[in-house]
Amino acid sequence: MTEDYSAEFDFLSNKKVLVTGGTGFAGRHLLPILVKSGAVVTCAVRASSDTRGLPEGVTAITVDFATGQGLQEAMSGQDIVIHMASLLFGITGQDYLRTNALMARQLAFAVKRLQEEGKINSGFRFVLVSSQAATGPCAAAPGTPDNAVPFPVSFYGWSKLFAEEILGRELGEAMVTLRPPIIYGSGDRGLLPMFRGVKNGLAFCPGFLRKFSVSAVHADDMVRGVLHLCHPRAHGVYHISDGNVYRMDEFYRVMGEAFNDVLGRQRRTLIFHLPNVVLAASAAISSFYGFAADSVLRLGGGRGLSRPPQWNLDKCREACQDGWVCDGSRLSGELGFVPRITLKEGMTEAVRGYLRDGWL
Repeated sequence: MTEDYSAEFDFLSNKKVLVTGGTGFAGRHLLPILVKSGAVVTCAVRASSDTRGLPEGVTAITVDFATGQGLQEAMSGQDIVIHMASLLFGITGQDYLRTNALMARQLAFAVKRLQEEGKINSGFRFVLVSSQAATGPCAAAPGTPDNAVPFPVSFYGWSKLFAEEILGRELGEAMVTLRPPIIYGSGDRGLLPMFRGVKNGLAFCPGFLRKFSVSAVHADDMVRGVLHLCHPRAHGVYHISDGNVYRMDEFYRVMGEAFNDVLGRQRRTLIFHLPNVVLAASAAISSFYGFAADSVLRLGGGRGLSRPPQWNLDKCREACQDGWVCDGSRLSGELGFVPRITLKEGMTEAVRGYLRDGWL
């Protein structure tokens, strides 16, 4: 999007901010706002990360999230840490737990050592970007509240909840958590298969004779929510959305309208509602393929699949629920967050971005 949100976050001016996951989808939307807000930004990256897209003025520091090497040095002297790095797609359930929970443990260890050495700045704040998957499903408006008892239904959701618990025990009130629903926008590979299908006029909704209601938020609004949580008055767990509840078929229709507007065409999107048994069968096939291909590559001395299948049994568990609706009213009421991007505007931005990057 072209809007400049920097004035909204002038309280970040001259603050030292460390970001994990800055080279990913959300980082692409977050870092420019941070820089324009006057923050001194450092991005913790893996040795394999492509840092060419980092905005001018952002410093990259290499860390190892598995062993914790470099994390203490990266976090030392920071006023704020924004932790967004995460594994979204895995081969097995253990992949999610091993990656997301272990990453949280290494960050917690680094914080503990800095505390022992007296190297934590006064007013230090840790903002964790978790997921609605950690809260659990909800099909009815206004959606899951911030104080709901978590009930994850997937390994991914459990891994995010474990990460919250691990970091929360060490950080206490210094940590604030955001649990976003569906995030969409340019640079996102997670929903890319859906956009490809709709571009060709096809979409598949989970569940037969079900509405499958969801909350959603564009990436620019999501990262604005993250930055609101950097304010000292933020506390606890927050959900976020654009304030609306969508049926999944409605979500697809708006996506199709965005393609028609951008490409100057008139094509109707055919939407198929799939029974849970079909979802499960297709997910089982995709998961088996991913596991087999990964095993063959590892037996051959390789590192396994670089990109696991995006449709698997774990994602199927989430898709077989009645819906994923969350209530973001507390974020608006306490911190003044107001979503600015409508679904149609956000879908148009996403389509233009995918086409610009050559992903479609």
